[in-house]
Amino acid sequence: MKVNVYSIKGTVEKSIELPTVFDAEYRPDIIKRAVIAEQTWQKQPQGVSPKAGTRVSADSWGPGRGRSRIPRNPIGKAVLASSTVGGRRAHPPKAEKKIYEAINIKEYWLGLKSALGATTKKELVEARGHVVGDLDTFPIVISNDYKEIAKTSQAYTTLISLGLEEELERAAKRKIRAGKGKKRGRKYRRRKGPLVVVPEGEVPLARALRNIPGIDCVTVHELSIELLAPGTYPGRLTLWVEDVINQLVEDETEIETEE
Repeated sequence: MKVNVYSIKGTVEKSIELPTVFDAEYRPDIIKRAVIAEQTWQKQPQGVSPKAGTRVSADSWGPGRGRSRIPRNPIGKAVLASSTVGGRRAHPPKAEKKIYEAINIKEYWLGLKSALGATTKKELVEARGHVVGDLDTFPIVISNDYKEIAKTSQAYTTLISLGLEEELERAAKRKIRAGKGKKRGRKYRRRKGPLVVVPEGEVPLARALRNIPGIDCVTVHELSIELLAPGTYPGRLTLWVEDVINQLVEDETEIETEE
């Protein structure tokens, strides 16, 4: 599969061949399973102390006193039970609860490859809500000149030259979250914009993109299935620096030679 390489001015410089990893079969079921598994890996076990609310000297007075049989301390105050003030919780969260979702490593890699392949399909990219304008080939491959962009204003201008102005405006919008999350430090929700994949090392472009809302910038080794398919929905609009694509082609060639 061939894609266009766009210059810093937004014009087509040339066409290059994509690695075969982008030809993977589209499997939304495996993508969803892999994303959910990856999300659980970021969670931290939490629970309460098994002795919480029970560190008290208390015993039931028994029958015949005209009082309920709930445990009481020496001065007669009801304690220890879940229905009392300061007592134990009835069903507290337990740290030993299973929250880590396991997935076969081959199945995970299949989902990752499938998510990469989904970024090449225009209908899936548009189905996620991305506004791609007149762009024809996906994913979007940008020339190596982009790596040297160090200012956010210049990075924003170059993205507009690719025809992504409406997409950036869409990603910049935010809405107030419904529910109690507003009180828990996550008042606003924002849409996911383009994902930019850059080479390893110090790349000025990565710093320039940090202040543009909705954009994620990662290296190829930081790439995860959750970034490629946020919310389990594949087809994220992805921009690749040409050097990264060339490196993937070289890696594939080395693997085929070894085999």
